[in-house]
Amino acid sequence: MKQLNIGYLSTMYHTSHIVKAKKWIENDMHITPEWHLFPTGPAMVEAFSTGSIDIGYIGLPPAMIGIEKDIPIICIAGGHVEGTVMIAHKEYRSFDELHSTDQVLKQLRGKTLGTPTRGSIHDVIIRHLIEERGETIVIRNFSWADLIPEAIEDGELAGAVGTPPLAILCAEQCDTKVLIPPSKLWPFNPSYGILVRKVLLREHKLLEDFLTLHERACNLIRNNPDEASAIVSDELKAINSTFVTRVFRLSPKYCASVPEAYIGSTMSFIAVLRKLDYIKKVLMQEDIFELTIIKKVHPHPAHYDDPGNLLP
Repeated sequence: MKQLNIGYLSTMYHTSHIVKAKKWIENDMHITPEWHLFPTGPAMVEAFSTGSIDIGYIGLPPAMIGIEKDIPIICIAGGHVEGTVMIAHKEYRSFDELHSTDQVLKQLRGKTLGTPTRGSIHDVIIRHLIEERGETIVIRNFSWADLIPEAIEDGELAGAVGTPPLAILCAEQCDTKVLIPPSKLWPFNPSYGILVRKVLLREHKLLEDFLTLHERACNLIRNNPDEASAIVSDELKAINSTFVTRVFRLSPKYCASVPEAYIGSTMSFIAVLRKLDYIKKVLMQEDIFELTIIKKVHPHPAHYDDPGNLLP
C-alpha cells in the first residue's frame, strides 16, 4: 500500500497531530498518508461508509452506530479514556463542591447545554445522564464544537459537555469552570480509539507499524508533555503550547492498548445507544473489536492509569 487515507479530528489530545507533524508514517513506514479532517465522529463514520478513508481516530459510540448499520469498520486499538467533561458559568456549583452529580444537574433544570453533534460520545453521555435522572435540561447539538464558546458567551447556553480542549477554551474565553470532571461523568469511557476498514485487517504489518507509532505518541504525551505540547501547538498553529499542556492534564489517560476496562465501558454503551434509539441491534464484542495486532504491539499492562509526567 503506497497511500493511506486517515480520518482525524481537531481534538488536540489525539495522537494524529503528533504522528502527522513528525511525519512518522512517511519516515518509518515509507507510505504517503492523506490526512482528512472531520468536524465530528459521525461525519467520519460517513466517510468510512463510502470507503474514502482507511483509518480513523474516533470515539467508540459513533463508530458503534456505524457498525450497527453494517459499515465494515472495527476498532483495533485504544487511545484515550475519559475525554468528556461538563462545564458551565461560574455561578453554578461543581461536583467538587456538591459531591453529587444529581445536585449538580438540579441546578441546570430548564437550562440549555451545548454538545457536539448527535451520536457523538459527548452527546450520548449527557443524554443518558439526563434521562437516567429524569432531569429537564435541554441539549443543543453543534455540528462544529468550535461554535459552542460563542453561544455560551452570548448567553444562549448555560454550559456545555464536550472535550477537554473545549473546557479549557471556554474557561479562557467565557469564564466557565468544570462542573463535572471526566472521571465522574462516565468512568473509563472510551473517548477515542483507532478504527479501520475491515478490508485493511489483511495488511497486518502495515497496521502493526501504524499502532507502534500511535503508542509512541501516547507515551510522548504521558512522559514528555512539554515536548508533545510544543509539537501539537506548532501543528495547529493558533494554539499555544501551555494551552495544550493544560488539555493533556485535564484528562491524563493515554494508551494504545485495549484492556478489559476499556472493553467493558464500551459494551455498556450498547444499552444506552438502544434506549436513545441510536441503534436497534445488540452488538457483540467481536462486532466492535479486533485486538490481535494491538496485543502484539502492546503486550504489557495498559498505561491509562499511569499519568507519567502529566500530573502538575
